[in-house]
Amino acid sequence: MSTQPVRVVRHPDGVVELRLEDPGRGNALDLPTAEALRDATAEVAADPGGAVLLRAAGAAFCVGGDLRAFAGRGEETGAYVHAVATAAHAAVRTLYELPVPVVTAVRGAAAGGGIGLALVGDIVLAARSARFRLAYTAMGLTPDCGATWLLPRLVGPRLATDLVLTNRVLTGDEAERLGLVSRVVEGGEVDEAAYRTAAELAGGAGEALRAAKRLLRDGAEDGLSRHLDEEARLIAGLAGSDEAQARMTAFLAPRVRTRVRSGQSAPGSPESVS
Repeated sequence: MSTQPVRVVRHPDGVVELRLEDPGRGNALDLPTAEALRDATAEVAADPGGAVLLRAAGAAFCVGGDLRAFAGRGEETGAYVHAVATAAHAAVRTLYELPVPVVTAVRGAAAGGGIGLALVGDIVLAARSARFRLAYTAMGLTPDCGATWLLPRLVGPRLATDLVLTNRVLTGDEAERLGLVSRVVEGGEVDEAAYRTAAELAGGAGEALRAAKRLLRDGAEDGLSRHLDEEARLIAGLAGSDEAQARMTAFLAPRVRTRVRSGQSAPGSPESVS
C-alpha cells in the first residue's frame, strides 16, 4: 500500500487511474489529502491517456471532510476549511474538464465532499451496497466539492434540495433509480466493472469520444440551433478522419460479404448502424 493518500497509476491499455489510498481514514479530506488530490489530478490532466478511472482503496469511497482535522482549531478553523475546500475544488474542476471519459467506481460510503468526487465522473458505477449521504447541514455546514451544482443537473432541483436539506441516505439501487449513478453492480464486482468500462473507452475512437463528451457538456448551455450547427461541424470533421473511415469500413465489411454471398446486395450498397 502506498504511503501517499492519492496515487496515479498508468496502465498499458491507456487507462490512467486516480486512486484514493487512505482507507484507514475512509479516504477523508484533510489538507494534505486535498492537496495531494489536487496535485494528482493536475498530473493526470497533463497526460490523461484514453480514459481516466477514479476509485478508492478500502471499504469507503470517500467520507468527505475530515471532521477531526476541522474541529478544535478555534479562529483558524475557517481558514483551514477554506484551504481544504480550495484544493479539493481544484481537483473536482480538473476532473470535470478532462477531455477524455472519466469513470468512477464507488464502494461503501460516499459522503460530504465524497459526493462531488463520486458524481463528477462521466460514467459512475456504484456497488449495490454503496451509501450516498450529503451530511453537511447535519454538521452545521454547507455543501462543497460541486454538490449543489452537480445534483440539480443530475436529479433536478426538487430532489437535490431534499437530499441537501434532509441528509437522507441513498443506497446504490436508489442512486441508480434517481439518476445519480449510471448503473449498479454487486459490491465485489464494481472495481473490475469500472476498470473494464474505462479500458473499453480507452481503446475506443478517441477523437469521437472526446468530441461527443464536449457536445454533451456544451449542450447544457447552448441553444438548440447553435448546438445543431456544432453537431454538424464535428460529425463532418470526424467522418473523413482515418480512424472513422477505418471503423466504418470494418463495420460494413462482414455485412457486405454476407449480403453478396446471399445475392441480396452488391458492394457499395447503402448501410446503416440500425
